[in-house]
This record gives sequence, C-alpha cells and structure tokens, in this order.
Amino acid sequence: MGERGRGQDTRGLRGLRRGVAVALAATTVLGAAGATAVPASAAPAVAERRGLARAALPRPTGPYPVGTTALRLVDTGREDPWQPGHPRELMISLWYPATRPAHERERAPYMVPRAGRHFGGPQGAAVFNYGALPDRTDWTWVRTHARPDAPPLLGAGPRPVVLWSAGLGDPRTWGTGLVEDLASRGYVVVTVDHPYEASEVAFPDGRLATSVFPALAAQPGLDIGALLREAQAVRVADTRFVLDELAALRTDGRLPAALAGSLDLDRIGMAGHSAGGFTAAQTMHDDPRIKAGVNLDGQLHYPGPDGTGVRLSSVAEDGLDRPFLLMGTENADSGPYTAQPGWAAFWQHTRGWKADVTLLRSRHGSYTDAQALLPQLARQGAVPQEAVRGDIGDVRPERAVLATRAYVGSFFDRWLRGHDDHLLDGPSPRFPEIRYEG
Repeated sequence: MGERGRGQDTRGLRGLRRGVAVALAATTVLGAAGATAVPASAAPAVAERRGLARAALPRPTGPYPVGTTALRLVDTGREDPWQPGHPRELMISLWYPATRPAHERERAPYMVPRAGRHFGGPQGAAVFNYGALPDRTDWTWVRTHARPDAPPLLGAGPRPVVLWSAGLGDPRTWGTGLVEDLASRGYVVVTVDHPYEASEVAFPDGRLATSVFPALAAQPGLDIGALLREAQAVRVADTRFVLDELAALRTDGRLPAALAGSLDLDRIGMAGHSAGGFTAAQTMHDDPRIKAGVNLDGQLHYPGPDGTGVRLSSVAEDGLDRPFLLMGTENADSGPYTAQPGWAAFWQHTRGWKADVTLLRSRHGSYTDAQALLPQLARQGAVPQEAVRGDIGDVRPERAVLATRAYVGSFFDRWLRGHDDHLLDGPSPRFPEIRYEG
C-alpha cells in the first residue's frame, strides 16, 4: 500500500506500526517476520484445516479468454539490497489473451499454497495490510480465470504490454482482478514481485522469501524516510530490469515463441496501486520505454526521518512529458491533486496529457482485490466489518470494480492503442461514483 500525507505519512508502513509496535506515522504493512526462506512444509496443509472462509474474484469483462505463466528472473549484475551476497531474484507473471477459456478445474490458483498460507497467517499482509483475522481464509482456494501456460491467441499481431506493481508489502497477485481484465481486453500484462519487501514471494524451487521490513522497522533510530526512499529505488531498479528482460525474452527461448512474439515493446504502459503507483510514475520518469502510466492512490513524496514532513520525489519535481492518470480515493490523506503535496507538484510540472479522478466513498484499498474479496470474507466472519470499512469505505463493491476497470482500460486504450472512448474527457454520467478533477 502507498505512502502519502500532509505533514505526516499515514499509510506507507502501517503494518510496521501494528506488527512490531514501532511508533511510526506511516503507511502499509510489511507482513512477514524475517528474511530467511521458509520451506513449504513449515505451515499446516490447507486440507487439514476446516471451516475457512472463501471468496471469488469477479470475472473479466473483455472478449478474450486469459492465459498466464510465471517466470523467475535473476539479475546477475545486481546484489540483492535486502539479502547481501546474493544476486537479485524476481518473480513475474505474464497474463495474455488465450485461445480458449479455462475450465473450472484448469483455472490458475490466486496464490500457490505456501504463499497463500503465509499471506493469510499471523505475519502476512492480509492481516497487517487489510485487517483480516489470521488463519481464517483459504487463500489457496481462490482461483483466477486464467489457464496456466495456455497457448496465446494469435492473429492480432504484437500486443501492447502493461506492467503491474502492487503496493508496499503486497504480493504481485494483489491486483489480479484488474490484471485479468486488461488481459481479457487484449493486453499482455506483466506483474512484478519485489522479494523481501513483499509479504512473501514463492520461488519455483520451494523457497518462500518473506519480508525483512518488520525487522528493519524494529531497529532503534530508524530513519523511515530513508527506508522508503531505498525501497522505492529498489522497486524502480527491479522494474527497469524487467523491461530489459522482456526484450531478451522475445528471442532467448524462455517463453514459447508465440507468446514471446506477442510482446509489442514499443507500446509499454504501467499501472500500480499505492507504492506501485509511485513506482509507475518514477519509472516513467527514469525510463522512456514506458509510454503511459496510471497511479492508483500512491503518494509521490517521502516523509522525513520521523515519518513527518514532505520530501518531494524527482518525478514530482520534474513531472512527465507522457500521458499519466492519477486516481485518488476519499481516504483522509488522499483526494484530488490539490490536496496532496506530491501530486500537486507533479500536476504543476507535468507537460504530457494528464487527468485526475477520485472514487467517491472509497478508501485506500478500493483499487485492489480487497474491494471484491473483503466483503465476501466479512460475511463469513474472517474480516471484521470495521476493517472492511477502513480499507474500502462504503462504495458499492461491484461499482468500484467496474469503474476502476473502465477508467484504467480507457486510459491504456487511448494511449497505447489509439482507441478513444472519451471517458476521460470529463465527468461521465456512466460513473457517478467518479469525480473528475481535471
């Protein structure tokens, strides 16, 4: 989840404050307790636990079935900043139009079992970031609508690529509803994990890399602003490495030839939630390969050492010369660009096309899978109602999901495909939940 605020940062490391009782005025959760790899056998099998709550993702709205595949990437030229002495490893997933829909038993899991157990456990992001009760939800039961390793749909030529970045402490899966929807509309979407910052990242060899941030937060004299700046720099470096790897993947045989050939690397966009939205903007600033971006409720400034004050990012100070969409919420420390120092500076300095919209009656988690999943889990007693209201407000879940998909899809259709439905021209009677700011 992101970090923003006027005078004090209220979201970026919220989990650190809850989970390790560090007195920080900060934002999101960083779910796990340590940096060591956790073996798959460390948690009880889901099959042995009964009565767990279950929830389902909303179906994609586009005309195409969806396929997905996962890859491990290794940056041999960069030491992992959170694990000194080891090269930086990443996990990514590609989501793309496929030849046929997945049958019920073919649908890819939302999370692999060892990751789902940790995500929903006492040290996972579901508890710290979203207020879920520990070990009360079967996250491994949740299914996507995608078929693993499905043959890609051919005939349309190379497809525009959209990168997805989740919030601080969240895994790359936390945004699958929007990701699948973009893939069903004809995009290849690449989701990026940030190991040792994310609550957990599962690697193919069975390792589970858990977050080092709670341990860092417990250190005396922590400079929270410096930690967030380092985390953001790592995220940008990870994303730029993924861009490099996408070019290599087109020819080196790690992807099936048809899928590799579907990547149009001249039409790359990026979207993200919270710290992921910040990552989208900052990576666009640093790397011209990204042509258009969306920030879903992520700040564009850093706090000072004690979590208070404002230090602008370079993307806020310089702006962008390419299209960018800001999407805010009615969280107390969010809202339109005029109410946020980083957004206000970004708005002033951006020369490219820009727009700013706010989802009414929403909260910070409304642009994530929390909007669809938490109400279902709350009805089964797995998430307290007050946590649901705090995370997603009281906007109607189905309308919030529809609006998010429509505005993000309209933006990328306009700037990566040249198809303009004019939704972003101004206020729309189709979406009274959205206040158009500019």
